Order: sequence, then C-alpha cells, then structure tokens
Amino acid sequence: MPVIVPKKLPAINFLKQENISLLIRSQKYKKYSNTLKVLFLNLMSKKIETENQIIRLLSNSSLLIDLSLLCVRDNKSSNNLSINHINKYYLNLDQIYNKYYDGLIITGAPLGLINFTDIRYWKEFVKIIHWAQEHVNSILSICWSVQAILNIIYNIPKKINQSKLLGIFKHKILLKNNFLVQGFDDYFFVPHSRYSNFSLKFIKYYTDLKIISYSEEAGVYIFSSNKNKYIFITGHPEYDALTINEEYLNATKNNLHVNIPHNYYPLNNKKLIPKINWRSHGNLLFLNWLNYLFYK
Repeated sequence: MPVIVPKKLPAINFLKQENISLLIRSQKYKKYSNTLKVLFLNLMSKKIETENQIIRLLSNSSLLIDLSLLCVRDNKSSNNLSINHINKYYLNLDQIYNKYYDGLIITGAPLGLINFTDIRYWKEFVKIIHWAQEHVNSILSICWSVQAILNIIYNIPKKINQSKLLGIFKHKILLKNNFLVQGFDDYFFVPHSRYSNFSLKFIKYYTDLKIISYSEEAGVYIFSSNKNKYIFITGHPEYDALTINEEYLNATKNNLHVNIPHNYYPLNNKKLIPKINWRSHGNLLFLNWLNYLFYK
C-alpha cells in the first residue's frame, strides 16, 4: 500500500525506481479504512537518505500510512541544503501540538559521545517525548534515541562502550511469541553503529522492560515497555548496503579510532562491496509494528 508523503518530497522519485508507490498529500485520494497516522522525527544529518530508508520499510505494509515529518529546530547543526529541505517538508512541535498519532518513529543521531544536556536541542527533544506520551499510541525509537528516551522516562544514565560498535551482528530471539518478531528466523543479522551500551544484564536486572532479542556481541537489540508504549531498537535495520561503509570512511577521515566494521566487508576486504543480509528482517519488524498499531 502506498505511503502518503508531502508533495515533491525527494523520496518520491528515488523510491519510484524501486517500484515503491507513494501518494502525495495534496492529491485527492480514496479514504481507506485501514489508514494509520505515523509521525517521523528525523534526527539524522543526512535527512533525505534517512527518509528514503524509513519510507522503504513502511511501504511494505497492506495498510495506508499517512506519514508526517517532524523536526527539532536546530539550524546551527544543519547546512543550507538541509535547512531548506526541513523548512519545506517538515513540521515542528508547535504545528502538531493538538494532534494525535498512531505511531512515532524516532531515528538515531550522531551524538553518542555528547552529554545529553550539552545537546543544543535537548530541551526540545525532552518536550517532544513528554508530548508523545499523551498524543501517540506507540513510539518506536532507533539507536541514539533509545538511550535518550531511557534517560528521560526511566532515569537510566548514559552508558557507552570504550570503542564504537560498528558492523553486522548475529541476533537471537528471547520472546518468540512477541508480536514484533512474528515470522522471524531463529537467528538474524542487524547493522549496529553506536557508542551506547545496552547490556543484557543491565536491562534485565535494573528495568522492567521486556527483552525480545539480543546479540552476544552487540547486546540487547529489541526491547519494550510492558504496554508497548515504547519500542526500543538499538540497531539500524533501515540501513542501505553502503551506509556503514560511509560511516567508517568518515570516522577514519576525521582521525577517529574505529575498528574495521565487524562481519561487513566480504573476506574483510574493504575493496569488496558489502551485501545486504538484514533487509528482510527489517521489513518484517516494521510490518509487525504497523499491524500492532492498527489491530491493537
């Protein structure tokens, strides 16, 4: 089923090449009974690339997704192209304050080593999370936003690894009957790119959150609150084949010590093109979440 997006959003032409159909919000379209209102808070610096990745995952549902884009007002950390894109396609919290949504997706952000209170838009981000408690049925957070929400809602301190966790990691399921992992294989692979630490022991013994999936090497991957208000995804099922490659090259260019991505390059040869082995699980994860929103 198509995803409804703002008119002239770059994702329309990009995803059309993959035979993904999108509807333009300004067009008249049939009012389907199976429509979900989903809000997307995009904190990544590469806005368009991240939009393409998330919309691709949303498009595999049989439900009609009415997608709205949300931003934090932080022009200081954006270039002119990004600022123009945000002003054209994104809403801010004031514009949606009295609206209600079925779901909210929050991306990660390149802020792993920065203290929360040192982030320019931290106060606005906290405000959005508190607003979402009353205006959104379920919040799906990815990577950095997981750590941030755990701090805001559960008062869990920031925990980081000594070095960046980067690569493709093998995962297993702990709660096989949980709706989020319905249809999953016993083992599956997921990209991770983070400094944050989500140890199985810490989440298990110091919170009441349900651990659904984890990795021996990467830690907890999927976990949630008891009533599924919060769905936490510590990895990046949305990533394209070369996203980790770009992050690795950028880190080395900036003289950051990052090990070669784990289990990523064929034969550990950086000259060989990586192959995607995580997309089917990512599609199914988002599909299961959307179905939960509609049928709950």
